[in-house]
Formats: sequence, structure tokens, C-alpha cells
Amino acid sequence: MMADAGGTAMHIGILTAIMLGGSSFTQLIFAPFISNFAFKKKFLLTGINSRMFALLLMGIMLFYSSKIAGDNEIGFIFLLITIFSVGGAFSNIGYTDILGKSLLENSRKPFFSIRLVVNGTILFSSAFLARHILNSESYPANYSKMFFIGFIALSVASLGFWNLKEVVPSKMEVRGPNHFFQLIRKELKENKKLFYFLGFINTMGISSTLLPFMILYAKGNFEGNEMNIGNLLLFKVIGGVLTGLLLFLFSRRFKYRDLLYLNTVLALSAPLLMLLMPSISTLYVVFFLGGIVFASYSITMNGVLLEVTGNTNRALYTGIAGAGNILPAIFPLLGGWIVQQFGFLPFLLLFMLVVLFSFYFIYRLHCRK
Repeated sequence: MMADAGGTAMHIGILTAIMLGGSSFTQLIFAPFISNFAFKKKFLLTGINSRMFALLLMGIMLFYSSKIAGDNEIGFIFLLITIFSVGGAFSNIGYTDILGKSLLENSRKPFFSIRLVVNGTILFSSAFLARHILNSESYPANYSKMFFIGFIALSVASLGFWNLKEVVPSKMEVRGPNHFFQLIRKELKENKKLFYFLGFINTMGISSTLLPFMILYAKGNFEGNEMNIGNLLLFKVIGGVLTGLLLFLFSRRFKYRDLLYLNTVLALSAPLLMLLMPSISTLYVVFFLGGIVFASYSITMNGVLLEVTGNTNRALYTGIAGAGNILPAIFPLLGGWIVQQFGFLPFLLLFMLVVLFSFYFIYRLHCRK
């Protein structure tokens, strides 16, 4: 969308930083406030409603974009995507806390896996619709329709959260920012694994920044061929669905540690394949691998976070985990500048170098489950 709106590599880097790293970093700001409340459903709903509002306004803005100057259109995209992404980070604190109180420990792996399968199946169906819309109409009408559909879908999905009964209280008193950072320092001293957990998030977390740049790469190198964005996203969804299904079937057998290692290997393989065999076929493989990496990363991060927290400190740790998104927030900005100045080769090499450090943090985590 940003590329179609006339955005540069730097614009895409900033947008990716907002969506993936920057918004999660704001959890560090929200967590001290939300931790003081025993019940967090209202914060979950506030975040969801803000995302619905952003989707609706994005659809309206794109519908009338012919009357908006190019630079203003890009500015509106930044603003509304920021609201959407920060709303997700805000709601995630309450969601993680409620989820941790609701799931038995031995049910977490199967739940995360089957949730991914259900979400992926819905996305898989949606991907065909998205591909049809993207291919049947030109920008901005195609994206405008997609955002309107997204608004309706999220509105329907949110009905389940409105009916949610939160019965178990969970509260940690945080008296202010200074007290919050004191708690963080205390946790880092008492829980050595927390440092390595944050290290892993900072290194492996950049894996989700690769695919937006691959779309830009494709537009510059494969335009006029068989490549289209809808098909690429479909391959990503297929990778995620298959991963969720396999992990659900073997949820009693797989360990988070093994999945962390495998995920890192796949994250390194995707850009390496693009360097060794640059072609449209390889690009589809990269997006398929990207779906696997995103799915397995989501499962392991949610699982490990719940394993190292209790009911009282879960919101605190979710905020701390937001601090682990410093590098994923900065890397797309740096990547956009590198691509604009030097091309894709230095960007891909730097990406692989950072991800490579994940092996060290996984080893030091000593994850047993």
C-alpha cells in the first residue's frame, strides 16, 4: 500500500518500524498504568475499538484519496497505521494477562497451536478475497475495500471479548515510572533468563521486518512477471497455517527450545535463498518460509512469556517484553536507509548477521519446556 501510494524505501522502513517494533515498545509505557488494575478487560476493549476506528478511517481516507495530495496521503497512512498498531500493543497487555489466568499450563501449547490454525484458516480464506480485490481493481479502490472489510470483520470478532467474564483478579501496584524501572531492574537481577529472553526478542524479532522489504524488492525487480502481492501473501498464510496444524498435532512432543532453534535457521534461510537464487519462484519460497517463521515465533514467544510469569507480574513482564522490541523498531528505519543508499545486498547481509546472534540467546535461555 505504501509503495502504491508513492512511498520510498525509507517510508516503508518507518511504517514497518511503527507496525512491528515501535508499537510494541509502547507497552513499556502502558504496562505501569494497567498493572495497577485488578481487572483488565476494559483496556483490552479500548485497544480493540481504537483498531476498528483506524481501519474505518483508513478505508474512508483511501476512498477519497484522489482529492488528497500525495504527501498528505502518506501522512494519513502513517497516522492511522500508528493508531492501529499502538491500539494492538495497548490491548495486548490486557489480553496476555487474561489469557494467562484462563489457561492451564498443560493446555498452553495446544491452545497457541490451534489458535494459529483457526486464525490461519480464516486468513487463508481472506487471502483469496484479498487477492481478488487487489487484482480486480487498481489502487486505491482495492485497498479501500479491504480496509472496510477489515473493519467489519474486526467488529464481529470483538463481540466475543465483550461477552468475556474476567473473574480472577491480578494486580501489581506500580507507583510511577521510577518505581516501574526499579521493578524492571529487580526482575533482571533476580531472573537471569529475562535478559536472554529480551536478547532473543531483539535479534530474532527483526525476522518479521524482512517481508515488507521483499515486496519492495519484488516491485523493483519482477514487475510485469507473474508476481502479485495477493499471491505472495497467500503463500505466507499457507506457511503459517501448516505450521500451526503441525505444532497442534505434535503439541505434546515439541519443546520451545527446539522450535526456537528451527525458527532461527529458517529466518536465516529466507534471505540466503534470495541472495543465491534471485527469481520470482524463490520469492514465493521466501514468503512461505516467512509464514512459518512468523507462526512459530508467535507460538514460542507467547508460550515462553507465560511460562516465566505469574498472575501478579504478567502485565509487568508484557511491558518489559515491549522493551525487547527496541532493535525491531530501529532496524526497519536503518534498513530503509541502507536500501535507499546502498541497495538490498548490504541490508540482507546485516539482517542475517543480527539474526545469527539469536543462537547465543537461545542457548543461554536453557528453555526446558
